[in-house]
Amino acid sequence: MSVAPPATAPDTEARLLEIVFPDHTNHIGTLFGGTALAWMDKAAFIAASRYARRSVVTARSEQVDFRLPIRQGQLVETIARVVAVGRTSMQVDVALVAEDLLSGERALCTRGRFVMIALDADGAPAPVPPLADG
Repeated sequence: MSVAPPATAPDTEARLLEIVFPDHTNHIGTLFGGTALAWMDKAAFIAASRYARRSVVTARSEQVDFRLPIRQGQLVETIARVVAVGRTSMQVDVALVAEDLLSGERALCTRGRFVMIALDADGAPAPVPPLADG
């Protein structure tokens, strides 16, 4: 008998974990902005792909706010959620939450929104299902 593993997140969400190592940081020991953006885009890609069950590409990143620095040695949870859909596009809110591994203290450090486009097998924009209420 085969039992499917339980779902760990709704189809509108993706969560990724990273540790900030020295090669991820600038000269003052904080996460490079470009690395933060790459992690955010990756999470947006996964959330949108899960939702649409299609290949997706990034169309735009909007209003990325770097609120607090993320330091070397911290755990970073990247949380992406599909929050709105158009005919072929999905808006994905992404947050970076830093956690001190020893104390467990967590803080929202960075937020942004990404627009992803679903593609068909030929690489043309493809329709996505409407977002369920709730």
